[in-house]
Amino acid sequence: MTLPPAVAELFTPRLADLGPGTPNDPVRAKLAAFTLGKSDMARCVHSLLWLHHDFLHESHEISQGIDTPTGSYLHAIMHRREPDAANSKYWWRRVGTHPVFAELTTAAAALGYLKTGEAWDPYKFVDDCEAARGRGGEREELLKRVQAAEMAALLAWCVGQSG
Repeated sequence: MTLPPAVAELFTPRLADLGPGTPNDPVRAKLAAFTLGKSDMARCVHSLLWLHHDFLHESHEISQGIDTPTGSYLHAIMHRREPDAANSKYWWRRVGTHPVFAELTTAAAALGYLKTGEAWDPYKFVDDCEAARGRGGEREELLKRVQAAEMAALLAWCVGQSG
């Protein structure tokens, strides 16, 4: 999917920390001025872009006001990165099975995170991030790549749904 120019400009390639990271201050003004509309899905895109650049508070302010599975998905990612594993898992229960999981299963398998036939399990990913966060090494880098694939798949889905 081709992203709208305003979204593509802000969704720059990066491997975000598994934890809160450090906000990418040079893009703060652009993120604050960004709008794709007022629909829930447009607000999900905005929340995801804040999260992509490590602005967890700003992302949370948006996602907590979106009472949909996708809003809960973003809320769950934010708490996973905060880190607050129990709260993240609470929000995953509100997500249920999201349409992005199928694409994420394929991407995570291609990266070597999932074995053939294994399905995406957001609870396991929370636990894996908890175990690897801040330790460095190949495992943490793999999980960062999976997280980046998750963000890209979710962004493409949100943009497609936003009209």
